[in-house]
Amino acid sequence: MKKSLTKIAFAICFTMAGLSSLAQAADTRIFTDDLGREVKIPSHANRIASLHDGMLTLPLIELGVIPAGSAGRISKTSPPFIRGSKGLTGYDFDNSDIQFLGKYPVDLEKIVALKPDLIISTTTYEDILDKLTAIAPTIIIDNVKNSREQMFATLADITNTQKTLDVLNIRYAQQIKDINAVIDTKNISVNVMQASGGKLYVWHSYFSLGKVLRDAGFTFPKLVDEIAVGERRELSAEKLQDLDADYIFVTYRTDRAQAPQDAVAEFEKVIPNFCDYLKACRENRMLMMPREAASSTSFTALGLSAFTVLTHISGNPYAAKITQ
Repeated sequence: MKKSLTKIAFAICFTMAGLSSLAQAADTRIFTDDLGREVKIPSHANRIASLHDGMLTLPLIELGVIPAGSAGRISKTSPPFIRGSKGLTGYDFDNSDIQFLGKYPVDLEKIVALKPDLIISTTTYEDILDKLTAIAPTIIIDNVKNSREQMFATLADITNTQKTLDVLNIRYAQQIKDINAVIDTKNISVNVMQASGGKLYVWHSYFSLGKVLRDAGFTFPKLVDEIAVGERRELSAEKLQDLDADYIFVTYRTDRAQAPQDAVAEFEKVIPNFCDYLKACRENRMLMMPREAASSTSFTALGLSAFTVLTHISGNPYAAKITQ
């Protein structure tokens, strides 16, 4: 009798151990990151350490995932902050449980203290990957190779938030549809420029704002179209007139307490009285936008860019003449 009870007890223990192993296996899955590494990650991570605020933390928050910790920025006039986050998502270090993990480079001791169950990084920290993996499973996402759409899709896959991403994409598609409903975009040229240190900078597609303009079907100066997708070009003052368009967008950084006048001052450094050389500027069609709204990896930034384009161009008499 005792032997039978012992066998039963052993069988129960064996079965429970097997169920425990199955449960543990179900709690993890294999994810292949952009370095080709197969990483065993939690099926539902609860304490994510995000090592890039703009490329990773903002998208995570918009997908409904609040990381336990994030890399951030520091300025002379403010405490640590997640660049653009408070204006785009409402979240920042000072009003949430997100822990500041340091600016570049991140503080490894702070990551250890966070006790993350998953670390997500860009290729910026590929050189310390061994140290990161010693703390927690680590995924590397290549923010240079991947478009912003791909970055969102990867993060949604990691965090099981594909349905949320679907809704965000539907909203963005409607915003583009709203632009096309009232603006004959194919007959209007646009450009996004930045001046710094006496040089001009232009992009094939300037981040969120550039995506909106391209997706809506606006045309660009020939010199801009010649730039490779995902690339930018540095140009001298001699090329200024080649960059003119019906509408020109210029950005300034609110996180550095800049105002539109600061952006104008940078153009004056390129060439005094620069406005004389740009028809868009002379005719008051040079529009200023906060850079966070124009450049952040964020669906909110896409929406703000789309709204700015819609309201400023559709309501301009110049655009009305073109669209009639």
